[in-house]
Amino acid sequence: MTEPLLQVEGLCAHFFTPAGVLKAVDDVSFTLDRGEVLGLVGESGSGKSTTGFSIMGLVDPPGRVVGGRILFAGRDLCALSALEMRPLRGNRMAMIFEDPMRTLNPVLRIDTQVIETVLAHEAIPRVAALGRAREALAKVGVPETRLKAYPHELSGGTRQRVAIAISLLNAPDLIIADEPTRRLDVTVQGQIVYELQQLAAEAGTALIWITDDLSVIAGLCDRVCVMYAGRVVEQGRTEDVLRAPGHPYTRALIDAVPGSASSGDKLKQIPGTTPSRIDLSPGCAFRPRCPYATSECAQNPQMRPHGAAGQSLRCFHPLPAPE
Repeated sequence: MTEPLLQVEGLCAHFFTPAGVLKAVDDVSFTLDRGEVLGLVGESGSGKSTTGFSIMGLVDPPGRVVGGRILFAGRDLCALSALEMRPLRGNRMAMIFEDPMRTLNPVLRIDTQVIETVLAHEAIPRVAALGRAREALAKVGVPETRLKAYPHELSGGTRQRVAIAISLLNAPDLIIADEPTRRLDVTVQGQIVYELQQLAAEAGTALIWITDDLSVIAGLCDRVCVMYAGRVVEQGRTEDVLRAPGHPYTRALIDAVPGSASSGDKLKQIPGTTPSRIDLSPGCAFRPRCPYATSECAQNPQMRPHGAAGQSLRCFHPLPAPE
């Protein structure tokens, strides 16, 4: 059996603040095969982005990874120094940020930034790197004329497309996409999703797609991990999880999608708010908002198999499968 490209085992990332320890990611585990697309979905503040930053080694103080392992092609990323991570970032693994200005340098032209991304990992003539830059930008709909522009001269959508092109330059083994199409119109969203799907299928690139949009997850991802309060509460094949969710939180997310309501009906909402993860009390974090909670939920539920093969959840009162 082929070893997964990425194995995240018991990952914990905490932020040490004056108010206390914020457990942004708490005991997260999943695997990712080459060419597979995995979705991380949940409300804002559920730990999705911090999971991605932890894999890339980009959690800044006062945060740090405090437990678990992140095995990438057999190497434990948590054991690597910043210097040892440099050849991997932007080359074998890349991240697309929600805010493109976290990727682009405001004082450098676009051509300079794209070319330097190639030359940082490959000793090729500058003209060849420029040719690769043109190809990558063309894939995401950025005209060649924008190569001479500075980031502030571009619209937010075009800046994001440039950031996506940079992530594709070196055909990485893994791309972590953190809400990469939020600022783009629907047509360009479809184009970007298609390009990333093709990359996964043809080059065997693995993709982690971080979003709160279940419609994107349904059309893009092979498997999905539903996150709440820093933990994965349900995971499995996307088709199985969306067709027969076992966790009440997953069911609530699906019901809250606007397209699931009939015309004239009020949109369903999840009552309450996500909990503070500073000094989070033991037990299921979703229980204050869950209609099925009992006294048993004051204990910490563990992941256990449920439903279809490969599907599992963290809940004492899983929902029955639909007939």
